[in-house]
Amino acid sequence: MNETEKKDSYTHVLKYAGIFGGVQGLNIIIGLVRNKLIALLLGPAGMGLASLFNTAINFISQATNFGISFSAVKHLSEIVDSGDEVRIRHFVKVIRAWSAITALFGMLVCMAVGPLLSDYTFSWGDHTLHFVLLAPAVAMLAVTGGETAILKALRRLRVLASIQIYMVFVALLISIPIYYFFGESGIVPVIVLVALSSMIITISYSWRIYPFRLGGLGGVLGEGMEMVRLGVAFVFAGILGSGAEMVIRSYLNVSGGLEVVGLYNAGFMLTVTYAGMVFSSMETDYFPRLSAVNHDTAAVNITINRQIEISVLLLSPMLSILMLALPLLMPLLFRSDFAPIVPMAQVAVFSMYLKAMSLPISYVTLAKGDSLSYLILEIIYDMLLVALIILFYDCWGLFGTGLALSLSYLVDLILVYVYARIRYRYIVSSSVLLYAGIQLFLGGVAYWVTFAGSSAVYWLAGMCVCTASMAVSVHILRKKTSLWDALMRKILHRHD
Repeated sequence: MNETEKKDSYTHVLKYAGIFGGVQGLNIIIGLVRNKLIALLLGPAGMGLASLFNTAINFISQATNFGISFSAVKHLSEIVDSGDEVRIRHFVKVIRAWSAITALFGMLVCMAVGPLLSDYTFSWGDHTLHFVLLAPAVAMLAVTGGETAILKALRRLRVLASIQIYMVFVALLISIPIYYFFGESGIVPVIVLVALSSMIITISYSWRIYPFRLGGLGGVLGEGMEMVRLGVAFVFAGILGSGAEMVIRSYLNVSGGLEVVGLYNAGFMLTVTYAGMVFSSMETDYFPRLSAVNHDTAAVNITINRQIEISVLLLSPMLSILMLALPLLMPLLFRSDFAPIVPMAQVAVFSMYLKAMSLPISYVTLAKGDSLSYLILEIIYDMLLVALIILFYDCWGLFGTGLALSLSYLVDLILVYVYARIRYRYIVSSSVLLYAGIQLFLGGVAYWVTFAGSSAVYWLAGMCVCTASMAVSVHILRKKTSLWDALMRKILHRHD
């Protein structure tokens, strides 16, 4: 691979990490506005009711969609990379057939378990009818997931970014007027209408590329069984992850009370949600690219290492700024009585440095179709996370939970790397070790600065560390990508 091809490869990763990170950032900003307006219109009780319905519907959707929205990407990506148009069209039909089956199955399950959900989710009234009315939303989510998988595998990344942007504003335009006029009675219609809008917008793009056809469905269900097997492993991993979070929150509730659970949730959100902007491109762009080359060991190594490099370089300056700005951000985003989450969130920031390195490696098991290995590694991580949080909370309180998050990600990184090294012959590049080492050192310095007693020292030293982290990332990205050159050409062209 020549220097130009290398630059183009790095540029692609950086470009779409930036695009989807920007979209995720827009989602967060609009989400904050939307949540503020909904809080004013519905109040705490109404927001709690909406949260319960959304949580239940998302859980049913994830448990009944067989993971098609994820596993279909791997299989179709391989076919797309072969360039066989006949096979591509046929497998698109396979995905749509399975999406239709999971849509019907999910809708029926939602209706059937409505009484159980009503009894176990609510302590007042009979909400069975609400879950029956929400059943179509589960079906729509399944259809949307299948069509989104098709767009991901086809690398229609700009289309996917456009859909996300449209949905941010559509959800805002649907929910606010309905909540204004109908209050809590509008919660179920809003959930259904948002799901319907998402489905319509998604299929309007995907059906334009590959029109929907009913003919020739014989045998397609059997052809999709390998896809379903991988998807089921992904679903089980998601259920186990949700179960681990439930165990953690239940333990914190019993040991420390609801206030501790609320503080833990806030700290977790500050650390994980906002750093997630950089990870948002992984499933959309990185996973299809990795799946397409999964039979070529050298190509797999190059793809993983470049994704880690870009993730570390993009995320590290943000993390150092987040770590040092938390004392200011916390009262702005929450309230002054959330002050105990600052030490917890600051130490938990290191988990995101480690996730930037472990996540690209962990995707290789899914790209290879090794569903059992993926499931086992996820089980080990979930058990480790629960054990560490319980142990460290008993020793160091809320600060211990942040320390447990970072330590669990460190062990996870070691595990996934050793497994990928032995099973798939993955070798970490020297540049990954160098960039990660530099940025982790600067992150450690930023954390050391948080203990500065003097406010002047804190902010002066903090600004120096953040500037250094940003300068390192910009310098390396400028050398490795052609985006800087393209930007300078545009600027010079405008001045001519």
